[in-house]
Amino acid sequence: MDHQIWMPYCQMKTSRAPERVVRSEGVLLHLNDGRKLIDGIASWWTACHGYNHPKIVDAICQQAQEMPHVMLGGLIHEPATRLAERLSLLIPGQDNRVFFCDSGSVAVEVALKMATQHWINRKVVGKNRFVCFQDSYHGDTAGAMSVCDPVDSMHSQFKGFLLEQFPTRIPQNEMEFSAFRQFLDERRNQIAGVIIEPLIQMAAGFRFHSIESLATIEKICREFDLIFIADEVATGFGRTGTMFALEQAGLKPDIVCVGKGLTGGAVGLAATIATNAVYEPFHSDSWDNAFMHGPTYMGNPIACAAANASLDLFEQEARLTQVHSMEKLLNSRLEPMKQKSCVADVRCKGAVGVVQLTKDVAVQSAIDFFVDRGCWLRPLRDTIYVAPSFTMEHEQVVTLTDAIGEYLETL
Repeated sequence: MDHQIWMPYCQMKTSRAPERVVRSEGVLLHLNDGRKLIDGIASWWTACHGYNHPKIVDAICQQAQEMPHVMLGGLIHEPATRLAERLSLLIPGQDNRVFFCDSGSVAVEVALKMATQHWINRKVVGKNRFVCFQDSYHGDTAGAMSVCDPVDSMHSQFKGFLLEQFPTRIPQNEMEFSAFRQFLDERRNQIAGVIIEPLIQMAAGFRFHSIESLATIEKICREFDLIFIADEVATGFGRTGTMFALEQAGLKPDIVCVGKGLTGGAVGLAATIATNAVYEPFHSDSWDNAFMHGPTYMGNPIACAAANASLDLFEQEARLTQVHSMEKLLNSRLEPMKQKSCVADVRCKGAVGVVQLTKDVAVQSAIDFFVDRGCWLRPLRDTIYVAPSFTMEHEQVVTLTDAIGEYLETL
């Protein structure tokens, strides 16, 4: 490769050179050789309004001129205070507290640390492990890796390095929920909380679970007085059809992690949002009870300005209506592919469409196939998925789904 970048999720020795992007526009990526790609995955599901939205760009430019950054330790600023107030109101709960960070993985790290110290501050000993679920993915930092699927994930080789948690299956029926209750009961003195990606386990293969299962999991957590953590980093900001997936199950999590679409895909920012009940044991005369965590660029003013502009767009433009229309379109285009012998399943929810194959995809050759057809799609294990910007035009979605159909014909 003719560059010094150590690429993510990539075998550098065998992978082909990456495409060089020189400009983004709407849902298009302009390459250095003049080609254009329709971005079917919105830069890892972040660019919900498309690229270069003028409202977000203007907010970034104005904030960059006024104050690009200032530390949040002992100082605050209007973009952060405004964003915190808005996020607090968007998430169910009373007097939510918003802790800013710089990536989804760190938001999860903060949630785990926050939940653990909550019990420490309450003088409850030994509650320092978490229940997580098979097929889960919560990020690539050490704590986040520990609550990913411990066997069937990219982090499985780190056994012995990572903290050991309590992984289990997402229960789906009465018998499985009975077993889940017993599972929690046997470990209740060790469990600080339960963490789940609501409705769609995104990066582990786009596995769906039902609204009923999600609501029952939260109900059982309440029975055992466990902190319930909703990781909405990937599912939040309209991706599943509502502003947050938790709304569809009527959840009121103790902690919510957000990121990705928070700034409309313009700049990195994330947040961990906790209820006042979680926060209360930290509010103390004792310094030992303080939450000793602080990413250097937390609450970056430029990022907060972008996030506020993105939230304005959700309020002013029909984003969720666009998501609902996209779900119908994806269903109509992808569902017929279920008849192919190479297809194990097709599923769609919100602005996510998944074609799961009967065997793993040859990822690099598939990427080349899609690029040749003017599409940027990046299959994951045994799935070919689309998770586009909500602003994508009907014809562009059709181009993406047609390309998937053509690829299936080669198998």
